[in-house]
Amino acid sequence: MTPATVTVHELVQSIRQLVEGVPQWQRVWVKGELSGVKHHSSGHWYFILKDDQAQLRGVMFRRDAASLTAPLRDGLSVLAFGRVGVFERDGQTQFYVAIVQEAGDGDQFQKLEALKKKLAMEGLFSSPKRALPRLPRAVGVITSGTGAARFDIETVIRRRFPSMPVRLFPVLVQGPEAPRAIVRALQEAYQDRIDVLIVGRGGGSKEDLMAFNDEAVVRMVAASPVPVISAVGHEIDTTLVDLVADMRAPTPSAAAELAVPERASLIQGLNLLSQRIHGAMRHRIEWERSRLAGWTAHGILTDSGRIVGRRRDVLDRLEERRDRAMERRVQISRARLDRLTAGLDALNPSAVLARGYTYLTDTQGKARDLADIRPGEHYEIHWYNGSYWMISEKPGKEDEA
Repeated sequence: MTPATVTVHELVQSIRQLVEGVPQWQRVWVKGELSGVKHHSSGHWYFILKDDQAQLRGVMFRRDAASLTAPLRDGLSVLAFGRVGVFERDGQTQFYVAIVQEAGDGDQFQKLEALKKKLAMEGLFSSPKRALPRLPRAVGVITSGTGAARFDIETVIRRRFPSMPVRLFPVLVQGPEAPRAIVRALQEAYQDRIDVLIVGRGGGSKEDLMAFNDEAVVRMVAASPVPVISAVGHEIDTTLVDLVADMRAPTPSAAAELAVPERASLIQGLNLLSQRIHGAMRHRIEWERSRLAGWTAHGILTDSGRIVGRRRDVLDRLEERRDRAMERRVQISRARLDRLTAGLDALNPSAVLARGYTYLTDTQGKARDLADIRPGEHYEIHWYNGSYWMISEKPGKEDEA
């Protein structure tokens, strides 16, 4: 029997009719955790309702959203009432929600917040961020080997710096095996000769990005010996790897621009610097030449005899000053010597004797007066022009009187 041939539209329509034909699926309460919540400008809410084993796309139209008491948010655990349908345009099963009741934060959200708080208390998010190298020797890239992020990064690097080496470490970027794969790639990258590392992937739901919230991955990024640029998802997405990295880029392409300078700009800067150096050298040479010309035109070189004669005049004046100073010094010294000589003459005993005085000494040379005279002793009488020894006699009556 030949199988029937139908169009895609017919098949999707049949599936929709089958799903919508099940009564219990048209009025059902579903418990799950919200993720990827988006509030459209039209007033509709789009989100993913998930548990630890599966996920389901959901939508809450504006008329039903008017009953919400608070905005929907990621990580919120809810009870949602609605119906299951199939969106024909993309063939996706979808849950059309009419009522949402909050049931608190979901388990996954609570675990992520607890891990974030733990790592923050350890200081992983507050450690000093390193500056990116101005011109790296090589750039490491950890991302999916087949994803658009890889090609965006490589395209931007080739455009900005065509000869820049790029080391690709392809990994799984989502799913249960992704964290271990990313950790192994980080360990391998740290052994390579790179100066900066880009870690990231393209956009996706929060579930798709969970590998970059894994504790082992976050700690391995924090231990990187080189600066790390995080480029996970889009600008509105934030993961723990973003918080621990040295720099966060809104997209993989932006990460490549941060990691690699424009070769043309560097060459232009070098050329400008070279011109400034040569200009400064020319200016210095001209200044030195002008200064040298001033010296060559100076009298020292053009009329050296005049300079020598001038110096000889100065020398003569110095000699004259020296002679006058020496004469004054001799006069002062002679006058002082005369004063000292006069003083010594005034104190000279011979000068006193010359005026008719004498003095008497014993054999020991000690001066004696009349009371010290003893009969029969030798004494020396001193005059200004000599001395005479005598022996004293017993004093007479006149002497005793």
